[in-house]
Amino acid sequence: AIQQYGDIDVFTANFRPLKATLSGLPDRVFMKLIVCAKTNKVLGLHMCGEDAPEIVQGFAVAVKAGLTKADFDATVGIHPTAAEEFVTMRTPTRKIRQDPPSE
Repeated sequence: AIQQYGDIDVFTANFRPLKATLSGLPDRVFMKLIVCAKTNKVLGLHMCGEDAPEIVQGFAVAVKAGLTKADFDATVGIHPTAAEEFVTMRTPTRKIRQDPPSE
């Protein structure tokens, strides 16, 4: 993403989902959203944890359609689910600033 787009914002969440909390399991979930800082376009996302394949597949459609971080922010998350975390990330955990290579 950095090589192609240069400046990116990275949003992350690392938490113990409600399902694990209620059942007493130690399971955790990690999620990452990669956003182009210049266009606000969501470039991709990652998830490690239970139900990751189903959750990521749904969001893949949004990424492929070119949705922006503002579109994600305007979406009401389904509660209580781990998936809602992707639409409630508000503050970047990293801001990477690097010009893309010139052609």
